[in-house]
Amino acid sequence: MKTQTKAYLALAFICIVWGTTYLAMRVGVSQFPAFAFSAIRQTIAGGGLLLFVWLLGKGGTINIAYLRKHAFIGFMMITIGNGLVGWAEMFIPSGLAALICAMMPVCVVLINLASKAEEKPNALIYAGLAFGVAGLMLVFREHVADLVNPDYRMGILLTFVAIIGWSYGSVSIRRYGKPESPLMNAGFHLFFGGIGIWLLSFVFDDYTRFASVDWQGLSALLYVTIFGSLGAFVCYLYVLQHLPVGLASIYAYVNPLVAVLLGWWILDEKLNLLIGGAFVITVVGIFMVNKGYKVKAYKALSKPSAT
Repeated sequence: MKTQTKAYLALAFICIVWGTTYLAMRVGVSQFPAFAFSAIRQTIAGGGLLLFVWLLGKGGTINIAYLRKHAFIGFMMITIGNGLVGWAEMFIPSGLAALICAMMPVCVVLINLASKAEEKPNALIYAGLAFGVAGLMLVFREHVADLVNPDYRMGILLTFVAIIGWSYGSVSIRRYGKPESPLMNAGFHLFFGGIGIWLLSFVFDDYTRFASVDWQGLSALLYVTIFGSLGAFVCYLYVLQHLPVGLASIYAYVNPLVAVLLGWWILDEKLNLLIGGAFVITVVGIFMVNKGYKVKAYKALSKPSAT
């Protein structure tokens, strides 16, 4: 199977699985201390992955510079990106959290522009991003009345902070070039990021909530650890290495569709015709971003080389 085909399959896996983890996190933080829930899943997943790499003998060179680099990425993507979303879901619906996270591709584009990276968007990509944001705004309109609740506002604010952290971490991965050991890198990202969430947990969590954990909470923890952290995060690092970063980020448009539908079906969260229309607009945005990167790739291949 071709590398690019594997990358697209990995992207499809991410689109579905990370969409379902919003529901699982919502269930988990309703029972566990919120930061502890995320910290447990990430440190177990990261530690397990590092042990697996060590047993296979597939690790690369480890030094202080390597550990510093991957601790930073883990902090941005896991501590900030994942930990804050998990905490925010105590106060906002899982579908809304996913829809706010759909802004992530916009953050990636803006960070690329600010850093003068080579991947400059074309008109189709900009238009696709605009459609994605428009879809988000339509759904967000349904929740305006809830803004009077300060906890609700804080949940929304922290979710926006989370997508900035995740976006910056994603861009940073691409700047470091081809990794020696993607699995080892993923393990350190998850493990260091989980340690960062534990620090937040020690400050903010109420550990008496552990007493209320039942089989549903444990099942949610098991699911997000195996599929959300181990499976999907490894796939995401693979996608970032083999597809344009803007294309890799379109999973953030698909995740809300999955999350909102599951939230409506299982948790009785809001779903109506306006949200349905937003889904259609969002899918159009995904298509346009994808098409825009294909046009860029075609032009790059067609451009005559210097002699």
